Amino acid sequence: MPDATRVFHPDRWGLILAGGEGRRLRPLTRILSGAGVPKQFCAVLGRETLLERTRRRAAHAIAPARTLVALTRAHEPFYRTFVAGMPEHCAVVQPEDRGTATAILYGLLRIAAVAPAAAVAILPSDHYVSDDGVFMGHVSAAFATVSARPELIALLGIAAGNAEVDYGWIEPAEPIAGTPLRRVARFWEKPAPALAEALFAAGALWNSLVVVARVAALLGLIRRATPDLYAAGAAIGATLGTLGESVAVRAMYRDVLPTGFSERVLAPEARQLVVLPVRGVQWSDWGTPERVAATLATLGMKPAWAGRLAGERA
Repeated sequence: MPDATRVFHPDRWGLILAGGEGRRLRPLTRILSGAGVPKQFCAVLGRETLLERTRRRAAHAIAPARTLVALTRAHEPFYRTFVAGMPEHCAVVQPEDRGTATAILYGLLRIAAVAPAAAVAILPSDHYVSDDGVFMGHVSAAFATVSARPELIALLGIAAGNAEVDYGWIEPAEPIAGTPLRRVARFWEKPAPALAEALFAAGALWNSLVVVARVAALLGLIRRATPDLYAAGAAIGATLGTLGESVAVRAMYRDVLPTGFSERVLAPEARQLVVLPVRGVQWSDWGTPERVAATLATLGMKPAWAGRLAGERA
């Protein structure tokens, strides 16, 4: 963790998404851990798990006591030790995995119940970042912008290193006067090779799925894009922080359909969003063993598991 004497902005919160199954990385996590551990709970580089690395990264700009982690009850054996070292309120434990939009909505409602005027950074837990300080410096810049312009919802867009076909892309539009931000023209999810080349040549950005905004602005976005999901979440509002919360949340999760935040909330509302270009840092979404191996290769590392993985897939 960064220096414990660091002074954090009181209105800045974090929400780390760590409730998924990470199935595409399971061939690697089985080798590394000896079991099918969801990737966020696996130590892929060094001794820290991806979730631990993400929480440490977040602490460059957000107080750990104001950084919530969205988890799924079925993973409790994997996160038991992790949450033991956190304030109790930071663990947002979902009864089931109902997609990223549902996890985000629950986390936002928990923050809104105690800090309705807060801003929040939403951080996936499966990313590699070469320089945490530089990356979180961009997050801090986004926080400053949404503090001054509370209607804005900012995504971090990574300066692309190649015409990657397995990432989501952000096509920027016109700049926002007086800021480093640009409007979002549209999203392109896993484009065909020719389109990826065109996007790369045009200066489009990789979508990091890191979002920074006022809590109220994000709740409004979810309400417009997925009114049924928002209504289900709003129904638990009065129970938050009470003994009735767990019962209400179980009922909500039983009734809602799995909902992805990127495709169901962000994509339909693209023109309501802005993007902050991120430069000066290497970034990768560690969704597959091949992508992990490619990142390690750039660091001059050839892990022993690479040969074993290739042998198992042959």
